[in-house]
Amino acid sequence: MDFLTTIVRFFQHGGPFMYPIALVLVIGLVIAIERYLVLASAKRANAQAFNRVMPLLKKRDYQGVVNMGRSSEAPIARIVAAGVQRMGQAGGRDDIELAMEEGVLEAMPRLEKRTPYLATLANIATLLGLLGTIIGLIAAFTAVAEADPAEKASLLSSSISVAMNTTAFGLISAIPLLLFHAMLQTKTTELVDSLEMTGVKCLNLLTASSAKPTAKASA
Repeated sequence: MDFLTTIVRFFQHGGPFMYPIALVLVIGLVIAIERYLVLASAKRANAQAFNRVMPLLKKRDYQGVVNMGRSSEAPIARIVAAGVQRMGQAGGRDDIELAMEEGVLEAMPRLEKRTPYLATLANIATLLGLLGTIIGLIAAFTAVAEADPAEKASLLSSSISVAMNTTAFGLISAIPLLLFHAMLQTKTTELVDSLEMTGVKCLNLLTASSAKPTAKASA
């Protein structure tokens, strides 16, 4: 209870700039949670799609792969389906690879969406904290200049203590937002790398299976 009272008092003594900083923190946390859920869902969907695509490729059920790419929301399903469609148009390995790389590039904006906002919000929270402190110090020195000389020292110290609350709250808000930004960037990079690695595996399987009939025909 004392801890909660201290937090409420800290927030109330910080001045009006505490409210926009709190708003920035809430927006950042909402974005971080939403992005984490999206990336976790995309990772699960890609793993499930990969487990379904590989047996189809090994059986050379290319129409099944194309149908899966049309119905599935998993990026890897659409990427492999794009490669299969390009192979069906008599495309070589380079053409198939370009089609699959195009699919990766199309998936990246959806995975990276709104994550850069976290770094921006962290900077805004820090700057709002500094601005609140500066305005608070200006008001404090103005009040001290008109105060009784005997009360100047105590009034100045208490006013500075209150003014510094906004800087502290700005940093308290910015630090976790920066940590969430770094974590989400790492998860996004890992997801994109997994898409590219899976795409290479499927590309090798596609080109190997398409080369077998050619080899038999030449024999």
